[in-house]
Amino acid sequence: MNRFLLAVSIVTGAVAAGTGAARAADALYEITQSTPKVTVGATATASLTIKAKAGWHVNGEAPITLALTPSAGLSVKKAKLTRADLAAATVDSARFDIPISATEAGKQSIAAEARFVICQEQACKPVKETLALAVDVTPAGAGKKKAK
Repeated sequence: MNRFLLAVSIVTGAVAAGTGAARAADALYEITQSTPKVTVGATATASLTIKAKAGWHVNGEAPITLALTPSAGLSVKKAKLTRADLAAATVDSARFDIPISATEAGKQSIAAEARFVICQEQACKPVKETLALAVDVTPAGAGKKKAK
């Protein structure tokens, strides 16, 4: 499975490309993505993980959502994922698994907005991140040998 880091675009407009970490001023969390290659006509699963850092934790009771807007040529099973859709959750992290289908080959993306709350003993902080999930789509039949 290929791993791609998120190009994370903070709501303020700053971009953290290639780090995989959300650029919270105080680095209280990071958001990472892993995704297999998707073949036209097939479905693959991408994962997006939110991980709290520096003594913070992901609030287990507050809402957590991931709104997805795929580019033309991509589709997702569900446009808005919630806590009930989490594939895994611990005190320190939350992971969404996202089924992706493709109808067009090439480098594509899914715009996403993650909303969650991180906390420590004395305080909680609501977070809203705007993300771009990179998806590499290969043509159908790529890599198959032709019969003679």
